[in-house]
Amino acid sequence: MPLFTRSRQLPGPTAESTGSTPGAQGDSAKADAPDTERDAAPAADASTAPDGKPEPAAAPEGAATSVGEDDDTPGSPTRAGWFGWRRRHPRAARGVTVGTTVLAGALVLFALLMPNRLERLHIEAFLRLPAEGILLATLLLALPPRPRRITAVAAGVLLGLLTVLKFVDMGFYQVLARPFDLVLDWILLDDAAEFVRESFGRSGQVLAVIGVIVLFLAVLVLMTLAMVRVTHLMVRHRHTATRTTIVLGLAWITCVTLGVQVGGAKLATRGTAQMVENRVKAVRAGIADARVFEKQAAVDAFADTPPDQLLTGLRGKDVLFTFIESYGRVAIDDPAMAGPMDAALKEGTDRLKAAGFASRSGWLKSPVTGAGSWLAHSTFLSGLWIKNQQRYRSLTTSDRMTLTKYFRKTGDWRTVGIVPGVRRAWPEGKFFGLDHIYDSEHLGYHGPYFSWTPVPDQFSLEAFERLEHGKKDRRPIMAEIILASSHNPWSPVARMIDWEDLGDGSVFHEIKKEGTDPKEVWKDPEKVRTEYRRAIEYSLRSLTEWMERYGDEDTVLVFLGDHQPVPAVTAGSRSKDVPVTIVARDKKVLDRVADWNWTEGLKPAPHAPRWGMDKFRDRFMTAYGPQAGR
Repeated sequence: MPLFTRSRQLPGPTAESTGSTPGAQGDSAKADAPDTERDAAPAADASTAPDGKPEPAAAPEGAATSVGEDDDTPGSPTRAGWFGWRRRHPRAARGVTVGTTVLAGALVLFALLMPNRLERLHIEAFLRLPAEGILLATLLLALPPRPRRITAVAAGVLLGLLTVLKFVDMGFYQVLARPFDLVLDWILLDDAAEFVRESFGRSGQVLAVIGVIVLFLAVLVLMTLAMVRVTHLMVRHRHTATRTTIVLGLAWITCVTLGVQVGGAKLATRGTAQMVENRVKAVRAGIADARVFEKQAAVDAFADTPPDQLLTGLRGKDVLFTFIESYGRVAIDDPAMAGPMDAALKEGTDRLKAAGFASRSGWLKSPVTGAGSWLAHSTFLSGLWIKNQQRYRSLTTSDRMTLTKYFRKTGDWRTVGIVPGVRRAWPEGKFFGLDHIYDSEHLGYHGPYFSWTPVPDQFSLEAFERLEHGKKDRRPIMAEIILASSHNPWSPVARMIDWEDLGDGSVFHEIKKEGTDPKEVWKDPEKVRTEYRRAIEYSLRSLTEWMERYGDEDTVLVFLGDHQPVPAVTAGSRSKDVPVTIVARDKKVLDRVADWNWTEGLKPAPHAPRWGMDKFRDRFMTAYGPQAGR
């Protein structure tokens, strides 16, 4: 081991005294040396003369330990590396080496301190002491060479994965106002890719997927290399690194004890460790939740009720349960939207009243916000709190009776679904007890998509009239109708036209051209909020005009929002409330829910009753059951 022996020696004779050609022997030896030895080069550069010849110099502090005992960075170039560039330009090479090391340290610090929410991403977040970094440095300095190298690589990979998870969390908080669920949310990534395809085309989807994969790999590789490089630096300057780690540890303890803060944030933090701890708890809770949900699903107050005793107060009526995508409380309460929305709801109330209809409105709390419509729909219909994909899968593979199933069980209603947002096989549809389902391919629409939205709401409702409601000599209908025009990204938005001009939907090609460009809209948060409001107004107008045009004495409409829109629209609100309204011409229908104390009209009062969405099924069936009618 001549090279290891040489590196331990104190400054010895120069190249001239040994008779060797300057740089030849050292370079040749180092070329054959293990990769771990090559990282000693930056320290040696400090004693290199401008002409590239080595000069005698004292060994740096800790050199006897750091180079001979444990030089950790694999693959670092020798003094003659980079195809000889380092030897010809030693000062520039030294600058590159220092700069790379600084960047590596900054990258590791960034990974440790970066929050997982965009609104917390400010300069103060990076002016803190991470407990994880101090403990990791202590561990690396204490370990022997080989375990240290393994630990450095493992720590780099782990930091890379945590960094990716934080970025994913940012996206989930922006859309769903919650972090990514490590167990249940993987299926949503496929939905996200599909959303990108529908909004920006197949090429946009491919580019987005490729970009995500490249970014993921880049973060893992760079974080691992950075961790290895920082570890090598600490070992090479062991005494300085040890003293610094001790000082930082004492500073962290002091800051925790005194509660020192910077810009309102605690100077001493263990945010990354806390994040990991929370994820572990979430995984455990998810596993336990499966057992809890199984017990809840087994309880059904109407399971043993004979069919002729179900929903007797609605016999002979057409009952329409209609979901308006993203119609949340923010559309009514937000000051920037309140004026136009008040006018739209008042106009709708007045028009329905003029047509002989009365209405009552309240609030429901959705299990989700931002997205996850299917979870809200299944909560509303099943009477169970469906807050995650695990519960949804358990529900749709069970024999739980839903509101729609109970209508079919009576034998007095034909049950149909108008689901324009469905564009592929939907096996769960059978679970909800629908006799027939009309998806986007079976509504007779030959117009364009409006970003994600396959069919404008006005056309969906007209198709329902043509395919089911308008038929003569039919049975009463119970319909689940999902209106999709108010789905994110709310650009472009369709507009109302004469119902007689709808045809096969081709007219919407020109209407789409009049609309806004989603890429431009999403550059400005205020434009996003404006387009959201316009989309909700369009959905409401489509529904109220349909009732005016086609509703009669035997029509009962229940419509509601499925969830609040994304945080870009809710502007920090944590409310999950959505409006719910019942519309009917038959006075007896609304008399049965008089004790609900809902607000008259389409707009619920701020303090109107607020229920969990899972409570609606049983209260509705009780109100329209035989006991309530007496």
